[in-house]
Amino acid sequence: MEKLVLLRHGQSQWNLENRFTGWVDVPLTENGVAEAIEAGKKIKESKIIFEKAYTSYLQRAIRTMWMVLEGSNQMWIPVEKSWKLNERHYGGLQGLNKQETKDKYGEDQVFEWRRSYATLPPVAEGPLQEEQESDRRYQEIDKSQFPKGEALKNCLERVEPYWNESILPQVKKGGNVLVAAHGNSLRALVKLLTGMSEEEITKFEFPTGVPLVCNLDKQFMIKDKEWLK
Repeated sequence: MEKLVLLRHGQSQWNLENRFTGWVDVPLTENGVAEAIEAGKKIKESKIIFEKAYTSYLQRAIRTMWMVLEGSNQMWIPVEKSWKLNERHYGGLQGLNKQETKDKYGEDQVFEWRRSYATLPPVAEGPLQEEQESDRRYQEIDKSQFPKGEALKNCLERVEPYWNESILPQVKKGGNVLVAAHGNSLRALVKLLTGMSEEEITKFEFPTGVPLVCNLDKQFMIKDKEWLK
């Protein structure tokens, strides 16, 4: 059966700085570039041939995808981008240092914001949110529907229809698919395709730059999965 390869972007500058990133379009670090190149080598060594690749509107995922396809000699395949594969919107936490936020609000509160399935972060407001809402890449989003902060639950609510309407039809045609995205949009996909409980998915981690190769069953659910390390 077909393989679905899920890949979190390589280390970003704000991963390095321990900051909440969300929809802020930060670049990869040198280490993140190295992780993406290594992921491409692993894909090539595993002889995984893709029919199509999907990614978000954020450069850290796009560049990771580029380097993986370059490293596996598959740069020519069709690629589709969508904001629905973006990282969860961290609302008012975007840009804040995680340790400083723990010091201010307490470890329990920050853990709830970060890892709870349904707890929303503080609402985003001010210049950063205004800049994101006016960004031309998001002009298709109705302003009244623009995220001001998401939980994993909200992330899944946008990822699920995108899977059903865009990715799944390609999978059904046959062949392997690459999704290069973000920790939370990928965790949403894993929950959707495995039936993990809310508690289980909050504990599931995606390391940066390590492909997760998923074998799908006849119902196009994840049958088994393996990290390419």
